[in-house]
Amino acid sequence: MSIKVRLWLKALGLYWLTTHEDRLEIDGEIKRRTGVYCDDAVEKGLVGEEEFKEMVNAILIRKKKRKQKELEIVV
Repeated sequence: MSIKVRLWLKALGLYWLTTHEDRLEIDGEIKRRTGVYCDDAVEKGLVGEEEFKEMVNAILIRKKKRKQKELEIVV
């Protein structure tokens, strides 16, 4: 897992909203968007703060939808 992504999440107060799996997904999303390892992308400024927040939000929303779908299947 990316050290810089973890630090950025903590600085923005988002770290505690994410799980380890979410953070791995964030790392992967940064790599997909930039084509560069996530720590390097953050260090080089290839991902801005707003874009980062949007990625985190999108991942958290997807997770919430997956959980809702799982609950619907169980019920």
